[in-house]
Amino acid sequence: MNPIFLGRIEHGKLILDSPDRFRVLLSRYEGQPVEVVVRKKKSQRSILQNRAYFGIAVKILCLHTGFNREEMHDALKQKFASRVDEKTGLTIIESTADMDTVRFCQYYEDIQRWAIEFLGVYIPDPNEPPMFEL
Repeated sequence: MNPIFLGRIEHGKLILDSPDRFRVLLSRYEGQPVEVVVRKKKSQRSILQNRAYFGIAVKILCLHTGFNREEMHDALKQKFASRVDEKTGLTIIESTADMDTVRFCQYYEDIQRWAIEFLGVYIPDPNEPPMFEL
């Protein structure tokens, strides 16, 4: 996995949050060609979103379907976070860990709608107080 360094641009200059760590990494590549990617930081899904997903949605659906946690997570990604590549015809499944907060909210809402419509199972919003203990 490639290290990711956070920072900001001020007056056209890159200001890194961890410049010393960055210099250490650069020293490993002395004399070698490198590739540099700069992109706007996106907000990864939050810890609370992750807890709600696995602790509420996945748990309720496991109880209802008999799937284990991993099977349910994989099935939900297949249904709500996949697309077919037009060139190859292969199904590409998006990683929920790579979703930003907005995309993850949409994913959770899609699961809620499907659960109530097709399974008759209510999945509460992450911020709803629990009606019972799971």
